[in-house]
Amino acid sequence: MDLKLKIWRQKNTDTPGRFVDYEALDVDPNMSFLEMLDRLNEQLQERNEEPIAFDSDCREGICGTCSIVINGMPHGGHKGTTVCQLHMRHFRHGQTIVIEPWRARAFPIIKDLVVDRAAFDKIIQAGGFVSVSTGGAPDANQIPIPKAVSEKAMDSAQCIGCGACVAACKNASAMLFVSAKISHLGRLPQGQPERYRRALAMIKAMDEAGFGNCTVTGACEAACPKEIKLENISRLNGDYGCAVLKGEA
Repeated sequence: MDLKLKIWRQKNTDTPGRFVDYEALDVDPNMSFLEMLDRLNEQLQERNEEPIAFDSDCREGICGTCSIVINGMPHGGHKGTTVCQLHMRHFRHGQTIVIEPWRARAFPIIKDLVVDRAAFDKIIQAGGFVSVSTGGAPDANQIPIPKAVSEKAMDSAQCIGCGACVAACKNASAMLFVSAKISHLGRLPQGQPERYRRALAMIKAMDEAGFGNCTVTGACEAACPKEIKLENISRLNGDYGCAVLKGEA
């Protein structure tokens, strides 16, 4: 099939960007979206044109680097799917596809479709860790944890930090990302010593990075490729409130 592409091109953070029109011809429906971009880049290089910069690594939906908005939807809008898992069979012959990067003040554009997500790293550095000695995996497994609790913790731990929640939110809030990390560690006994300090530190880092406030529209949950639930935000708010009452602030 043949497709028309409108792709955001931007030389660097300080240079204004614009949409540029391209054609993708004879696209195999079984190609992944990133394979289609790879093929387009090969054609651009053959014509001595600058290839389109985009992030990717695992191409298995586990690394979170393929941060692209497709037709206004982070990762293309298919439930539980990252861009690298999206296949061209979901598009139709002759369709126009608009491709752009995450749009958030905290995620400045580096080049074309690549954004700087170092703000997430700073949030993790602020509190996404435990200080207790857990030893090796066999030692940690000696601590009995109810199955329901461990399953909830692991559901939250699935977050891959891609930033789709931020891109989907009208306020560019990072609350779903932060709440997933806090719920993961806060549900486990190893994460209890820093539980309330963690909530304060990570929220402070989130605010300092320039992310917006959460108004619970649910767009973040809908866009999340790992289907992280909004209930994590309630837990985050609870931990933050307890931290304030305990005088941790």
